[in-house]
Amino acid sequence: MGRFPNIAASKAKTGALKGKLYGMYAKEIYQAAKNGGVTPEGNPNLKRLIEKAKKEQVPSDVIKRAIDKVSSGAKEDYQTLTYEIFGPGGSTLMVECLTDNTNRSVSDVRTVVNKCKVKMGAMGSVSYMYDNLCVVGFCGLDVDDVMNALIENDIDFVDMETNDNNVLIYGNPQDLFKIKEAILKINPNIEFSVDEISMLPKDRIKLTGEDLDVFKKLLTMLDEVDDVANVYHNVDL
Repeated sequence: MGRFPNIAASKAKTGALKGKLYGMYAKEIYQAAKNGGVTPEGNPNLKRLIEKAKKEQVPSDVIKRAIDKVSSGAKEDYQTLTYEIFGPGGSTLMVECLTDNTNRSVSDVRTVVNKCKVKMGAMGSVSYMYDNLCVVGFCGLDVDDVMNALIENDIDFVDMETNDNNVLIYGNPQDLFKIKEAILKINPNIEFSVDEISMLPKDRIKLTGEDLDVFKKLLTMLDEVDDVANVYHNVDL
C-alpha cells in the first residue's frame, strides 16, 4: 500500500484566481454536456463536474449557463492537449490544457517555458514517468468493507492508501464511476473528498535553492495561462 504519493502532494491544480477557475469549469461542463447530454442523471461525467464545481464554490449561474449553451445549439469545441516539460533539477511536469485554439495554447505555454529557461519535451518524453489513474477518496468506511465491495463488483484497483478514517483508492481511469458506485452501495450518503482522473509521478524529488525558486516561478506562470487546466509534477513541495 502507499506506492503512490498522496494526490494533494503530487498534483498542482491551477485556478487560484476565481475568474480563471470559473471559466475553466464552464468549459469543462460545456464540453461534458455536449459530449454526453445535458442531464446530469444520464451523464456521469457531467454530474461529477457539477459536484466538483459546487465544492469549489463555482456560482450556480456559471454552471447553468454552460449547460444552457449546449441546449441553445452553440458551436464551441474544446480539446484537451498535454505538454511535457523538463524543469529544473530533474523535475518534470505534465501540463494539461483545455482549449479552443491550439496555436494560442502552445504559444502561451512555450512562452512560460522560455522565460523560465526550462525545456519542452517531445510527446512521451515525460509521460512514461507518470501513471494515469483515477483517484477516489472518502472517509467513514471500514477498509475491509471497501475491499469486499470492490471484489464483489469485480473491480480491479491499482493501490489503496489508508490513514486513520480516510481511504484513497487508485484505479484505472475507466473504472472511476464503477469504484464510486461500489462505495455508494455500502453507504449512499458517502461524500467523496477526491474524485478525479490524474497523472501521478512514479517517483518524487525534492528541490532546493535556485532550482526550487525557478520551479515555483514556473508553476506560478503556468497558473496564469488561461488555457492551463491542470499541472502535474514530481516535486515534493
